[in-house]
Amino acid sequence: MKICLVAVGKTQETYLVQGIERYIDRLKHYTSFEFVQIQDIKNASKLTQNEIKIQEGKLITGKFLEGDEIYLLDELGKTFRSIEFADFLNDKQIYGSAKRIVFVIGGPYGFSQEVYSRARGKISLSTLTFSHQMVRLFFVEQLYRAFTIIKGEPYHHE
Repeated sequence: MKICLVAVGKTQETYLVQGIERYIDRLKHYTSFEFVQIQDIKNASKLTQNEIKIQEGKLITGKFLEGDEIYLLDELGKTFRSIEFADFLNDKQIYGSAKRIVFVIGGPYGFSQEVYSRARGKISLSTLTFSHQMVRLFFVEQLYRAFTIIKGEPYHHE
């Protein structure tokens, strides 16, 4: 199973880029992982929030492949404890039929209806709101944590 993270916009802060790269490098030991960053919408200041979501949605769905299983990182999604998220991923590896699971971080206004309609589910990292830049780091760290849990390695402590 391959895992892909699609995110709208480029990661700006150097410390976040370094953290993301660190965990992506660690993930390579467990799974095939791809990080896709979609460019911000040009002239967004002249568009409504809905127009921005629609344009972003077209770019996001353009990254999906036939048979992908899509999960949106959304504040209204299902929350997991780390062990539960590891179980979720492990079940996808063992019983899932998708060749690729795609997790999506949208722009600041959320997702278009087109993106919501393509999603299998929504996942929330917290009831708190984080910047879209930080969520990338938090999510790749949680993926890494999940794989260490699956493998019984001493990274996560209960």
